[in-house]
Amino acid sequence: MCVLRYEPKDEREAGPLLDVNNFEYMKIGLASPDKIRSWSYGEVKKPETINYRTLKPEKDGLFCERIFGPTKDWECHCGKYKRVRYKGVVCDRCGVEVTRSKVRRERMGHIELAAPVSHIWYFKGIPSRMGLVLDMSPRALEEVIYFASYVVTEAGDTSLEKKQLLSEKEYRAYREKYGNKFQAGMGAEAIKKLLQDVDVNKECEMLKEELKVAQGQRRTRAIKRLEVLEAFRNSGNKPEWMVLDVLPVIPPELRPMVQLEGGRFATSDLNDLYRRVINRNNRLKRLLDLGAPSIIVQNEKRMLQEAVDALIDNGRRGRPVTGPGNRPLKSLSHMLKGKQGRFRQNLLGKRVDYSGRSVIVVGPNLKMYQCGLPREMAIELFKPFVMKELVEKGLAHNIKSAKRKIERLQPEIWDVLEEVIKEHPVLLNRAPTLHRLGIQAFEPTLVEGRAIRLHPLVCTAYNADFDGDQMAVHVPLSAEAQAEARMLMLAAQNILNPKDGKPVVTPSQDMVLGNYYLTLEREDAVGEGSVFKDVNEVYTAYYNGYVHFHTRIAIYAGSLNNPTFTEEQNKKLLITTVGKVIFNEILPESFPYINEPTTTNLEEKTPDKYFVDPSIDVKAHIKEQPLIRPFVKGFLGSIIAEVFKRFKITETSKMLDRLKDLGFHYSTKAGITVGVADIVVLGEKEKILSDAQKKVDTVMKQFRRGLITEDERYDRVISIWSGAKDTIQGKLMESLDKRNPIFMMSDSGARGNASNFTQLAGMRGLMANPAGRIIELPIKSSFREGLTVQEYFISTHGARKGLADTALKTADSGYLTRRLVDVAQDVIIREDDCGTDRGLLISALKEGNEIIESLEERLTGRYSRKTIKHPETGKVIIEENGFITEDIAKEIVDAGYEKVWIRSAFTCNTRHGVCKKCYGRNLATGQEVEVGEAVGIIAAQSIGEPGTQLTMRTFHTGGVAGDDITQGLPRIQELFEARNPKGQAVISEVEGVVTSISEGRDRQYEIVIQGAVETRTYTAPYTSRLKVAVDDHVVRGQELTEGSIDPKDLLRVTDVTTVQEYLLREVQKVYRMQGVEIGDKHIEVMVRQMLRKVRVLDAGDTDVLPGTLLDIHQFGEANEKALKEGNRPATGRPVLLGITKASLETDSFLSAASFQETTRVLTDAAIKGKRDELLGLKENVIIGKLVPAGTGMTRYRKTVPELVKKEEEVPAE
Repeated sequence: MCVLRYEPKDEREAGPLLDVNNFEYMKIGLASPDKIRSWSYGEVKKPETINYRTLKPEKDGLFCERIFGPTKDWECHCGKYKRVRYKGVVCDRCGVEVTRSKVRRERMGHIELAAPVSHIWYFKGIPSRMGLVLDMSPRALEEVIYFASYVVTEAGDTSLEKKQLLSEKEYRAYREKYGNKFQAGMGAEAIKKLLQDVDVNKECEMLKEELKVAQGQRRTRAIKRLEVLEAFRNSGNKPEWMVLDVLPVIPPELRPMVQLEGGRFATSDLNDLYRRVINRNNRLKRLLDLGAPSIIVQNEKRMLQEAVDALIDNGRRGRPVTGPGNRPLKSLSHMLKGKQGRFRQNLLGKRVDYSGRSVIVVGPNLKMYQCGLPREMAIELFKPFVMKELVEKGLAHNIKSAKRKIERLQPEIWDVLEEVIKEHPVLLNRAPTLHRLGIQAFEPTLVEGRAIRLHPLVCTAYNADFDGDQMAVHVPLSAEAQAEARMLMLAAQNILNPKDGKPVVTPSQDMVLGNYYLTLEREDAVGEGSVFKDVNEVYTAYYNGYVHFHTRIAIYAGSLNNPTFTEEQNKKLLITTVGKVIFNEILPESFPYINEPTTTNLEEKTPDKYFVDPSIDVKAHIKEQPLIRPFVKGFLGSIIAEVFKRFKITETSKMLDRLKDLGFHYSTKAGITVGVADIVVLGEKEKILSDAQKKVDTVMKQFRRGLITEDERYDRVISIWSGAKDTIQGKLMESLDKRNPIFMMSDSGARGNASNFTQLAGMRGLMANPAGRIIELPIKSSFREGLTVQEYFISTHGARKGLADTALKTADSGYLTRRLVDVAQDVIIREDDCGTDRGLLISALKEGNEIIESLEERLTGRYSRKTIKHPETGKVIIEENGFITEDIAKEIVDAGYEKVWIRSAFTCNTRHGVCKKCYGRNLATGQEVEVGEAVGIIAAQSIGEPGTQLTMRTFHTGGVAGDDITQGLPRIQELFEARNPKGQAVISEVEGVVTSISEGRDRQYEIVIQGAVETRTYTAPYTSRLKVAVDDHVVRGQELTEGSIDPKDLLRVTDVTTVQEYLLREVQKVYRMQGVEIGDKHIEVMVRQMLRKVRVLDAGDTDVLPGTLLDIHQFGEANEKALKEGNRPATGRPVLLGITKASLETDSFLSAASFQETTRVLTDAAIKGKRDELLGLKENVIIGKLVPAGTGMTRYRKTVPELVKKEEEVPAE
């Protein structure tokens, strides 16, 4: 059996209840028969479970009280001893110890097997561990274990060989020939004998010698065997323990049996499986006592072996054992595996108390940090707190009466509830939680009704809408949990998106529309050109109807008290509108007066052109001025970013609330609605369409005459119709009235875009069929005119495909996130500086001539690797290891630098994590990252969360080769799983010059490259597009044809840095094409995890095994040790692993087992006697320890709080 062992730090702690936070590591190993007996409280001898008459457990059966403990607290089986005062007494009549019934969850029993039985994990797993130890094939093993052949265990002085297989016939013949000179056996007994004879040390030495000369298949086999034997040698496990003499029986409460109504029983499948083992074992004992013929005994032994196999892993070999209704029984292995297994269902996903869920509705009057909790829900969630208060205030005499008061909802409890929740934040979570903003903390306010009220601005982060979404509420209980919720998780603190550091709480929809409408300008509006002395006068005039908020007016600049105005400007009149005066009221004090949506106005000052001398004719001046564009969504976002940059979080969240209130107020005032009359059909549409139709006819004529191919014809038709649609769209936009409600909605960025409008008023255009090919027949009608039946039918294709794709995409994207989290869950900021002298040379990311990500963007928030000086003045722009802010990044780029060395996660030396300097800024806070931040998980979420926005499949634009390269989500998966890409490019393995490109046989290009040492010839299919020409100079790893490079090939030909940069660039390309921005550092963290292993080529004089995968750090340490002792170091080659493979190769067996292939991981770990050092997050969650990130890190856990004088509490705003 494989077993987990806890290792307490010292003997005193090894009491009955282990304090979860007290052990350092967890070890797994094989259990020896004696070990199993030492855990057991008695042998289970009978297959009976419960007596159906008395409903009490049968003696010596699977639920026996004498072995497993009493079924009722402090009461023995026969009832002689009852009450707690007999604690620890063993009843002399029935032999049951008087104790808590809880021990039935932890006491184990055992079954003494009448014949040894092989453990299916070790014999059937891939590779078969028993087979490797004995150097026998799994098929031979199977024949022996299941009594089909004999195996020679001692050859004596005969012509036979040890481990040779004999059939029944051969065995008889040799017995007659040699008599008792040799020994052979069948079943697990024979295997056990062979395993006992294995001298692990001797075998290891022999294999090491063999490896020096072996090649090919023999070498691979020897490496595998050496790995398993070394594992036995180092772990102290004995090979014969893979065969069981004693079978442990798990505690009865873990395989319960419950009575249903109608007198029937429901039982765990394990009981059935145990029952079969006990029955067969008892029958075998009886047959052996009777001295039955060997053939009957052998058959019974085989049946016992099969029964134990089914118990451990049902269905692994042969047909699974089925229960009623042909359902396969769930064995011990199935209990661990998969989404419903122990790991993922109970250890990584627990249900929690103090939680509730309800539908959400909008709460437009809430502050940023508030949410509305329904009364009924709040009283239930905060029940214990309210009860405590009631008793303390003397409103209830004891806990019981307090509880009764609450259950009867008596009026006095509500005031107490108000007090209790005042300073007590709650967490709100919306599933699916795709990133850390899916759970945020709010201060609850009590609301009537049964729906949770949510602040409109946090909807983007939750991806929530109010069409029936539900959210869950959780109450943080301890003071520390409340403090963390308030300091770190409060919604007002989470303004930036961790994936790109941009504000995530930008106003949307109505809020945008309101502010857009408010800042509109109109010619000849009522009261145009009026001059006002101050803001109050403006308001008075507006409320009395003398001006509208679109009216352009003048106001004395000095009266606005704006610190950014110069003395000169303060003496003049400011030309603005009533709406902008109102809008500027909500901005912070020292902000420029915003009069136009430009960066200069926002970041520096109000442009001089808006200030005029009081003596001029204001009305005439205003008439000459062009209208200024109103404030759209993007500009509001810039305002928020600027406020955040200058004033940090508190001021930003207040400002956001003011912006929200303003937007809602004025979109209500505006009363913008959409009517059918607002959709104006274009007059010239018919002409544009008939022109297009004529062009299409011409193309068809050319095709019929054979002048163009089918593909060309298709492409031309498609482009003609696309062109026609674009023309219509352009004309529509020109002809639209700027005050058309639909135009205002799309122009402001509140809802909709030009293409929607074209479909409403112009034409729907071309549609794709389910295969993704564009249908040539365009839909000429618009929705305003109505579609014909045929057009409607064509357009349903696209709609259905959209829905099907969305469903598939969500699942795919979720699975991608899960794999990403698994591979990076132990990447935590572990130290301040790893002291590395390496770095990454970065430049702007380009695709062709188009810049995907500018150098400035890539530099911001990183640490410089070298000192950077201005090339002309020689002034130091930034010191080595200095932090690059936005301004410094701009300065570096302005100084003319195109490539800069920075510190990067790629080159960080920290083990199991990254250091602060190599990571740089935490994008979620805009500050330097803290030690303890779980950057691996943040990276995984940042890459996985936008996954749902990526496209699933490519649109095939006809049969043009080269266009069908994978994009979107499948491309991201291809990159992170390091798969061979579709449409692979040919790359050069040498540096040199292209000497010739010719057409070879089989319609292929032959490209000849002459290097300094050798000349290489590459072939490429004739359909591929070449990226090189004759006389071009190529470097190693350069693409010769268009397509995607296989990163594994690239690693073989070039170095790690090139591969890291290639993966980073390719991932960024996919996301940026879809308009999704992701910080480089997230991708760096993931790619680093894919490249942390080395394949050992030659072990040198170190302890490492050739051919194995080793962590880069372990490899380095082994070599350091060898060099210190003057020995030959090992050589290895870096390996690129896909994220799934990398997660399974992690050092932590708990993390790997809970991810995939649970049984394989545990089998391997048990043989190696692995220790899990509990460094990652998952391992700690599984065993119930605090996660070693954030405040759970050891360096913070040791801190002692100091008492500081309590200051006046200021309510959080």
